[in-house]
Amino acid sequence: MAPSIWFWLWFNAAVLGLLLLDLGVFARKGPDGEPVPVPVRTALWKSAAYVGLALGFFAWLWAGYGPEEGRQARALEFLTGYVIEWSLSVDNIFVFVLIFAKFGVPAAYQHRVLFWGILGALAMRAAMILLGTSLLREFDWLMVVFGLFLIFSGWKMLQSVNAPEGDPRDSAILRFLQSRLPVTEGFRGSAFTVREAGRRMLTPLALVLILVELTDLVFALDSIPAIFAVTTDPFIVYTANVFAILGLRAMYFALAGIIHRFRYLKHGLSVVLMIVGAKMLANYWAGGKAVPVEWALLLTGSIIGGSIALSLWRTRAA
Repeated sequence: MAPSIWFWLWFNAAVLGLLLLDLGVFARKGPDGEPVPVPVRTALWKSAAYVGLALGFFAWLWAGYGPEEGRQARALEFLTGYVIEWSLSVDNIFVFVLIFAKFGVPAAYQHRVLFWGILGALAMRAAMILLGTSLLREFDWLMVVFGLFLIFSGWKMLQSVNAPEGDPRDSAILRFLQSRLPVTEGFRGSAFTVREAGRRMLTPLALVLILVELTDLVFALDSIPAIFAVTTDPFIVYTANVFAILGLRAMYFALAGIIHRFRYLKHGLSVVLMIVGAKMLANYWAGGKAVPVEWALLLTGSIIGGSIALSLWRTRAA
């Protein structure tokens, strides 16, 4: 059962409304009108609320969406996809922390960068999902390409676990932009652009936003093919991505201070990517779902949950 145009309108309007509500109503401002850092307690409550929304959507799919036959399977596909996307989005936080630290972005401005970053991420992922589903319908052999790519990505991630962190300021795209566009010497509050000396100039905050968008694009190249191993239904792929990305901003402020303790998360994610890639290959050769979705959900949840639990236990004295 394909969702109606009204569903898409209401769903996307609700997503945009949540983002605007978060930025305009829940974003605290100081006496000078500038935003103030998001308290960890607030971020934790927001993260829990977004997870609750995803679980509520899962319950709605399970109980009331579409024909009764296949309804529960579709709900499990959503939940499995959401767990995969949520787990990979946590990996984004490692890079966001690095970017903000290297550029010295004040905590008060990080909320605004992530807001616009998430809007861009949603638009990019929607386009990639539409393109991916169209290509898979026309060329099913692309499942093999995606599967091999995920196995390779997982292996590369595992190899890079102990590699030294690079400096995002050395990005070739960033150097190109700085050589072609005028950029202010320092931040200008929370503005991305300002007019100075009679010309429009970017601020370093705009460069940070560009890097955040590029980071999500790179991560999407892994996460979108990964969920295609679970389902090629664009409705499930898109909604699972949206719910995972929606909570990313709140999760960043909740975990930024302790993200260094997630020592074994990348190990777990790399294993998940390789397993998902192998599942995609098996699906292609079997001409259908070679592995039941509930097994994939259990395995994915166990690996990610286990890697997080092990990380927190091994770093409990940190």
